[in-house]
Amino acid sequence: MIIVRGKRFTKSFKKRIENNFSLLSQFKKRWQLFTEDSSNPLLKDHSLKGSLLGFRSFSITGDVRIIYKKEGETVNLFDIGSHNQVYK
Repeated sequence: MIIVRGKRFTKSFKKRIENNFSLLSQFKKRWQLFTEDSSNPLLKDHSLKGSLLGFRSFSITGDVRIIYKKEGETVNLFDIGSHNQVYK
């Protein structure tokens, strides 16, 4: 799996996740699950609709999500944040 962190993802991660120990810890756990088995039910991975058609999302916590697009073996990380932040 090749991971590409988009500019928006990188900026959002630094602003919303990096300095919050609790969220960072949960991110690491869910990221490991995702890299081992992206279909794990704990991730609640699903395809998106509307303006984000073609993207997918999985849960870090009950409210925090990662938006990404998978193309072959490449996973392009698009955004991370709360439901309201990433689906605006």
